[in-house]
This record gives sequence, structure tokens and C-alpha cells, in this order.
Amino acid sequence: MHKRAVEMLNRGAATHTVIRTYSGNGAKELIDLLEQRKSDVESLMRSVKGFASYTLVRTSEGGFSVTVCQDKAGTDESVQKAREWTDKNGANTGASASAPTVSEGSAILHLK
Repeated sequence: MHKRAVEMLNRGAATHTVIRTYSGNGAKELIDLLEQRKSDVESLMRSVKGFASYTLVRTSEGGFSVTVCQDKAGTDESVQKAREWTDKNGANTGASASAPTVSEGSAILHLK
């Protein structure tokens, strides 16, 4: 977890986390594109109000991202920005995956 998110949890501050799981047709290509465009992804996620951390993980079926923000408004904004970026950048590359499965909630425990 990103240092800022850990600091927020250690202070007892609530954080909100969203996990977007990409699998199925086009998912591997989308993860490849996200990896190739790391600087774009970083700029996009850091522009989210209340941003704390972002992690992208490759899996055998595609991948998933984990975004931690100070509150639900931040994670909602991150989901919207991710959708817009994927629609704009993935369509012409064969990387337009199906909509991700989205899971979200408030962090209640962090161990390090």
C-alpha cells in the first residue's frame, strides 16, 4: 500500500478502496496498454481528489487495479476517469475490454 494510504490508516483516518478486475476478451491487451502508458495512468490517478495510492496487477486472465482514496467520492471519481481513459485509449488498440468487475469498500485493517 502506498505510504500516504498507510499514514492515513495509522492515524485512524477512513480510507475508501476500489478494485477493478479486468478479465475476458481484450483484458490482457488492456493491461499491456496500461503498462505501456504508465505515465498517463499515473497522471490520471494522481489528479483524483483525495488520491492515496494506485496499484496495477497482471493476472493470467488480465489484471486488476486497486485505488485507495480518502473517501468514496475519490474512488467514484477514479472509476469514472478510468472508464473514460479506457474508452478513449483502448478502442483503437484491440484493448477495449469488457467493463471491469468493481468491488469497493472502506478499509478496516491494514497490516505491514
